[in-house]
Amino acid sequence: MRGAVLAGALAALAGPAAAQAVNDYPTAARAEYVLICMGTNGETPEMLQRCSCAIDAIAGVLSYDDYVSAETVLRMRQTTGDRAGMFREGPLSDGILAHLRRAEAEAEILCF
Repeated sequence: MRGAVLAGALAALAGPAAAQAVNDYPTAARAEYVLICMGTNGETPEMLQRCSCAIDAIAGVLSYDDYVSAETVLRMRQTTGDRAGMFREGPLSDGILAHLRRAEAEAEILCF
């Protein structure tokens, strides 16, 4: 509890720019991640905490724009057709996903 209060005080002192940098993910995106995570890992209060922790950890590593790019690549890799082929292989899409994978690995260590 005291840590949360201290973190909030530090964020307030750092100003709106610092708070925005930490909280640049829309609430709906965080909620979607948590719901999918809980659907995969179990719908328990413990998983709610762990999955919430995970998206917070990911948000601390990746900007929201980078997160959206990686999610787009993942979704496009699941589609068929020639146009989606550019997302299935190549250094650009592989690099985008590598950043997400590193953030997810860090979240796994911190939260699970």
